[in-house]
Amino acid sequence: MLPLVAIIGRPNVGKSSLFNRMIGKRVSIVDPTPGVTRDRITTLLEVRPPEDAPEGSITRLVDLADTGGYGIYTAEGGSLDDAGCDLSRLSSEVESQIHAALREATVILFVIDAQVGLVALDRAVAGIIRKGGFAGRTIMVANKVDDHSWAAAASEAGKFGLGEVHCVSATSGLGVRGLKELIWVGVGEPTPEAPRTEMNLAIVGRRNAGKSSLVNAMAGQPRVIVSEIAGTTRDSIDVRFEADGRIFVAIDTAGVRKQRSWADDVEFYSHTRTGTAIKRADVCILLLDATEKVSQVEKKLAMDLMEQYKPTVVVLNKWDLVDKNLEADSYLKYLTQELPELSFAPIVCVSAKTGEGVEDAVRMAFNLHTQAGHRETTGKLNAVVQEILTARGPSSKLGTIAKIYYITQIAIRPPTIAMVVNKPKLFEGQYERYLLNRLRDELPFSEVPVRLTFSARKARPHHSRPE
Repeated sequence: MLPLVAIIGRPNVGKSSLFNRMIGKRVSIVDPTPGVTRDRITTLLEVRPPEDAPEGSITRLVDLADTGGYGIYTAEGGSLDDAGCDLSRLSSEVESQIHAALREATVILFVIDAQVGLVALDRAVAGIIRKGGFAGRTIMVANKVDDHSWAAAASEAGKFGLGEVHCVSATSGLGVRGLKELIWVGVGEPTPEAPRTEMNLAIVGRRNAGKSSLVNAMAGQPRVIVSEIAGTTRDSIDVRFEADGRIFVAIDTAGVRKQRSWADDVEFYSHTRTGTAIKRADVCILLLDATEKVSQVEKKLAMDLMEQYKPTVVVLNKWDLVDKNLEADSYLKYLTQELPELSFAPIVCVSAKTGEGVEDAVRMAFNLHTQAGHRETTGKLNAVVQEILTARGPSSKLGTIAKIYYITQIAIRPPTIAMVVNKPKLFEGQYERYLLNRLRDELPFSEVPVRLTFSARKARPHHSRPE
């Protein structure tokens, strides 16, 4: 698991704008309406080493999380959103997400608004950080320092006793590079992860695909409500199992359907919690109804699973009801065409009603969990990638020859391979997809997503001779 960097603070200090600026694209919604960000939004961030880092230092990967504004509903009172929902009811959920982020974070970015100055909610957040023992992991960030005239006002936050205040502007990008360098230092060297004995297995799919029935088949008894009424499961439900001496947790999720079909706010939050279940899963089962065509909902779920690098077993339920004249090869070709993102994922046919194939699906999930937890040696990686590069390297219109200076695996679950190269742009896009396919052929990652990162070798500082 990668180090977590959590952005916290009161509403309207520009946390989401800073989040988007740091990752270089718009992921978190930016809106002047307080409370737009309610759940934690997490994405991958590459942080490069500072100029004075030791030679050979490489890019570090972190999960960057944008949290909801602390105290928004206390500050605003019981207001209604545009759907007529009383936002004050969400206060405990939003603030529990913030507390969870504080506990889990390796580095905390406590953001204040330099132009407004310190207010009571800022002091409340600072108090929570100090009382919780999080001060040592906190970087004070003064946002909206759009020019140096605001720097003096920003320094006022130093009275919180949380260290030096770092000034940034999410609008112009001022100070953001320096902030990333502070994060690089704060997360420290990646440490090997201890082996885990438990697997979280999220079961996702559209409505009525048989997710609850599959959980019941795993348990051998009714543990989850099974109903013909669409959408019975409105939240994620965890069920603990032990199979062959190994413990795993199956997460049964609400059925997903197109956004325009959502009936109410409860369905919106059910959809959100399905996304949360995917995030905390080690392995996912994408459950398809074998008697139905693949839908847009399932295509979107497949994309979500791959964007989050989740090992996925494609499980075809109700296989016992499929026309016996249907050839397996033609159906496999159809699935590859409809779900190209999962072309390497294993497929298991089951009948949740009879229990046939269910044990095979669980065994395959454990197999993927093992693959995703494998750590390859640097020597093997170098040998394999150099062989691939010799056979077919990336092409350049300018005739630039691609070179790889250093390769190492920096994380597991997902397997993450960092490469220091001469021209990162040469390796991105089409060649990256080719390289991923070849790596799956040569390494024990044949059925799981692999994350590649490319960074340029840091130039050595130039020292001029004294006259």
